[in-house]
Amino acid sequence: MYLDFTLKPRAQMNQSIPESWNGFVYIIEGEGVFGKPASSPVTAHHVLVLGPGDGLSVWNRSSKPLRFVLIAGQPINEPVVQYGPFVMNTQAEIDQTIEDYHYSKNGFEMAKYWRSQ
Repeated sequence: MYLDFTLKPRAQMNQSIPESWNGFVYIIEGEGVFGKPASSPVTAHHVLVLGPGDGLSVWNRSSKPLRFVLIAGQPINEPVVQYGPFVMNTQAEIDQTIEDYHYSKNGFEMAKYWRSQ
């Protein structure tokens, strides 16, 4: 599930999420109250991780629009191995990726010459 919401000032909404799914919210613009009405407002560029079975309730109590995305899905329960910026399923895959990066192959051909602007 990938939903992009824009709430007008003073608007409220509820979104159901299947109970077995995990999800998170990323606030793009504005500020809103997520969860319980008495919660503190959350501002742009923050992430909220939803617990299992949580739906989403949002209030825009400000005078400006609130824009956020809701991303959720059913967990696939695969192993996760992370090393630096690389995320794979096994240590062997991480080792292969590091080797590919080092030797500029399998998608890393231009990595040696890439520069941020």
